[in-house]
Amino acid sequence: MTTDAWVTLAVLTIMLAALVRSLMPPALAILGAVVVLFLVDVIDATEAFAGFSNPAPLTIAALYILAGAAARTSGVRRLVDRLLPGDIPIRRALLRLLPPVLFSSAVLNNTPIVALLAPELVSWGKRRGRAVSSLLMPVSFAAILGGVVTLIGTSTTLVISGLLQETGNEPLSFFEVTPIGLPLALAGLAAVLVLAPSVLPTRTSALDISSEAMREFVIDMNVDIGGPLDGVTVERGGLRNLAGVFLVQVHRGDTLIEPVGPDLVLDGGDRLRFVGRADDVLDLHAMGGLTSTESDQFSGFDLSRSAFVEVVVGNTSPLVGRTLKQARFRSTYQGAVVAIHRAGHRIHGKLGDVPVRTADTLIVLSDSGFKERWRDRRDFLLIAEVSDSPPANPTSSLVPVLILSVVVILAATGVLTILKAAMLGVLVVLGLRLITVAQARDSIDLDVVLVVAGGFGLAAAMTNSGLADSAARTVDRYLGSFGPLTVLIGLVALTVLLTEVVSNTAAAVMVYPVAVSTALAVGADPRSFAIAIAIAASASFLTPVGYQTNTMVYGPGGYRYGDYARLGAPIAAIVVAGVPVLTAVTRGL
Repeated sequence: MTTDAWVTLAVLTIMLAALVRSLMPPALAILGAVVVLFLVDVIDATEAFAGFSNPAPLTIAALYILAGAAARTSGVRRLVDRLLPGDIPIRRALLRLLPPVLFSSAVLNNTPIVALLAPELVSWGKRRGRAVSSLLMPVSFAAILGGVVTLIGTSTTLVISGLLQETGNEPLSFFEVTPIGLPLALAGLAAVLVLAPSVLPTRTSALDISSEAMREFVIDMNVDIGGPLDGVTVERGGLRNLAGVFLVQVHRGDTLIEPVGPDLVLDGGDRLRFVGRADDVLDLHAMGGLTSTESDQFSGFDLSRSAFVEVVVGNTSPLVGRTLKQARFRSTYQGAVVAIHRAGHRIHGKLGDVPVRTADTLIVLSDSGFKERWRDRRDFLLIAEVSDSPPANPTSSLVPVLILSVVVILAATGVLTILKAAMLGVLVVLGLRLITVAQARDSIDLDVVLVVAGGFGLAAAMTNSGLADSAARTVDRYLGSFGPLTVLIGLVALTVLLTEVVSNTAAAVMVYPVAVSTALAVGADPRSFAIAIAIAASASFLTPVGYQTNTMVYGPGGYRYGDYARLGAPIAAIVVAGVPVLTAVTRGL
């Protein structure tokens, strides 16, 4: 390999390590790698920053705005109740729920779809006394599968289309991926419908009303010195038989008392640790003689007018790896964390000193505007009110949905390019005030847009340095003798594994130049290989952190890490086998 190829390989290796270990957000890692490659003259300025003038990032940003406008329509709760009557068996519930999710995600970004549905499904489970662990993960998987049906269903197809256009080829047409994506989506959906009721264990969420089916939320309270509980036994103080809440530890100075007996006399200053359901844990704040250990965060809150919300932390959140104190949570978010849940683990230590991890679920006390302020930011993947009151939607109009439909029709029929159609739709929703400028800005997932823009520089570096050709020769050496189909199977499998440890867009832009070079080396159609990689990069089914929607349902569904592989491994196998075969059948190799 050339010197430039070795330099590019070294930079990519460091970038991958940073992504895998979540040392920095994907956008920062990829843009940082591009800047380094530009500084050492592997690529020039035009190549490094070509993505910022390419239609792909602009199209993705415009589609996020349209999805944000559509997501603000009401009626989701009514739709869920209509689709899922209380006594419906899980298999029939999946059959009624998943097809609409799949086909809507073919034309609407899947993140807002899951963000809308997940809280309503949890609320449905609470009202009906049903576990939703059999629904939430299948909903996420259906949304991912639907994304590969059309050009605009997922960012990876749009970025591959942009990369093709950047190298002088025609961009992908609206339905060019459909002959491969649609059969794959239907096969994956069928597998979910058959397997989910059998392989997914019953898990419980923070808002489950059954005390036997309860995720543990942990909250610490101090016994007020001189208060009504100071000098009183646990039983006399009414802490022995709390509904759904258990006193599990008493910290008295350096002494840990566990288990806690009913005759233990409480002292002022004791720190009591409770475990219980989210809504019951929150009731402790109304008990006389107890003060939250995070009481300094509650100054300024009128508890009668405040609301408790449940939030899920995503892997691009600035909270990841920092404690609540380090993040200055109270001043930054105008809210106070009163409980933390980490699926499968009990949180130990003072809440303010616990480093936050991806997929942690936090119970936050804030004002009623918290959800609207942070709903479209990368800090939280999912925000749901703990109370069962119907959500307040800014609009009940279906106009945003109609506008999105017109955009899809214009793009699908070729009347306008997808970029022009999306931009026209943005102008209309802004002009009709269906979404404000601030809401439009917040609807855009800037991390994804920057990853897409930076990906063009990475692809150029891999191509110009000869690294992509070297990788292609290696693939050809080991798999080329078995034919193009086997080579494509290997590339698709690599992409599926890579997308579990880095973002799906990052996986697409890294494998794309290798796939194109490999296709030329084995005498196959590079465009067909590119489409196969675009679809495979969205196939994240094995972990809760490989795709945003998987992370969003991790905490609310009460899942364990291994639950994803139970259902996801067969779906991933369908992708690895199905994409190459469908590519060969529909496009030839």
